[in-house]
Amino acid sequence: MTSLRPILVLFLSGNRFMPVAGALLSAATALAGVALLGLSGWFITATAIAGLSVTTALAFDVFAPAAGIRFLALVRTAARYGERLTTHDATLGVLAELREGLFRGWARPDMAAGLIKRPARLLFRLTLDIDALDSLYLRVLVPLFGALVVALASGTVLGLIEPLFGTAIVFLLVLAGAGIPTVAAIAAKRPAERRAHGLEILRSHIIDLVAGHTELIMAGQLAARQQDAATVDRYLAESDDALNRIETKTGIAFGIVGTLLLSATVVAMTLLAETGSIDAPVAALGILVAFAALEPFTPLRRGALELGRTLLAARRIAPRLEVLPPESAALGPPAGLSVCLAHATVRHAGASAPTLRDVSLMIRDGQRVALVGPSGAGKSTLLALIAGEIAAEHGMVERRVATLLTQRTELFQDCLRDNLRLADPKADDSRLLAALEAAGLREDVEALPEKLDTRLGEGGFGLSGGQARRLALARLFLRAGARSPVPARRAAMAARRADRGARRADGA
Repeated sequence: MTSLRPILVLFLSGNRFMPVAGALLSAATALAGVALLGLSGWFITATAIAGLSVTTALAFDVFAPAAGIRFLALVRTAARYGERLTTHDATLGVLAELREGLFRGWARPDMAAGLIKRPARLLFRLTLDIDALDSLYLRVLVPLFGALVVALASGTVLGLIEPLFGTAIVFLLVLAGAGIPTVAAIAAKRPAERRAHGLEILRSHIIDLVAGHTELIMAGQLAARQQDAATVDRYLAESDDALNRIETKTGIAFGIVGTLLLSATVVAMTLLAETGSIDAPVAALGILVAFAALEPFTPLRRGALELGRTLLAARRIAPRLEVLPPESAALGPPAGLSVCLAHATVRHAGASAPTLRDVSLMIRDGQRVALVGPSGAGKSTLLALIAGEIAAEHGMVERRVATLLTQRTELFQDCLRDNLRLADPKADDSRLLAALEAAGLREDVEALPEKLDTRLGEGGFGLSGGQARRLALARLFLRAGARSPVPARRAAMAARRADRGARRADGA
């Protein structure tokens, strides 16, 4: 429940009408189905008996039951349609909120650095784990609510015929209908978790095979990696087989309970009819109500099998969905200063010793500072601290809003316009062109046939190293809170230096 609490809160927050309406419509659909079957059985039996003589045939009212059957059929169809709309709308809305919340949780500066080492981790959380959570509402909560309502209503109908029998039926329905899925969920917990782990590992292996196909061939490791993927696939198949066996046994258990329930009802209705307590149409109604009463519990079978995977997904993502404590916002430095550090100490996660220890630094507005030192001295760490990408373990950090252009350029397989708008989604083309001009890239972009609509390949493929750096610089100018773009001449000089550096790197 600790892991499920943040997810359940999302179903109850915001628009609560949709999840509640979906559960109510599901119960209405099941109730209408049971009532339709029971009334149809009563009507057919009563009509057959009434047709035995002319007197009863003329006196028998066929219009009211026929109208009731038509009404229940319409109600069942409309409720089923409404249930599909509301339950899926509620589920998709919650899943969208979960993805946004999870992405925001992973987008924190202290988490973003870790994702560089495991880039597929967030992708799997956003896809596999979030998709697994749709079973919680669609295949567990909604069917369980509808089944319990049907069990209570069926027991009430049968209780009006024979109170003791009705009570026994309710007890049997709840005990067997909820107990069998519970046992199945316990048995399926481990195979479901193994399947979730296996599916994630298999996807990672396939991605590595596709993305690193050339490198694996050159290193002579392609066959070994293919064998690894085949091993994981067999592991996944074993988990699927275990789940299929559990599902088959669950179906058999429901079939046995349904047969026992129907047999007991037939015997009870026959005895009551023989004693004259009820007539044949009422006996037919009771038998068909009991026959249909267990059906709403059968959808829980699939939900029970997926519950282990759902709980695993909840445990994985719940920590990132909790209300996070507000990050220690950087205090604004005194007037005239852009950065003020006092005895700052920074330690990377898992490191035994601090990367920066007792660092004090002041940078005045407009001052240019060159950071010089050997590799591993902590230059990048200090820049990340000033930019707010990492937090200080000790000491005081006061800074203005800062942007950082690192050596690594992150561009995406999209058009130039959308790559720029990552910094400011509301920026129009005039602002985009101004930023490109400040970065010394406007002429190159305007020379392209599709200009801002030019699409880039993966990682910015299609631009030279220097052009990619200039595009990243233009995006930096567009960032909310960033200062106005530097003069075009100064930006062009910086871009040319970056271009020369990229060409030297390419030559090396």
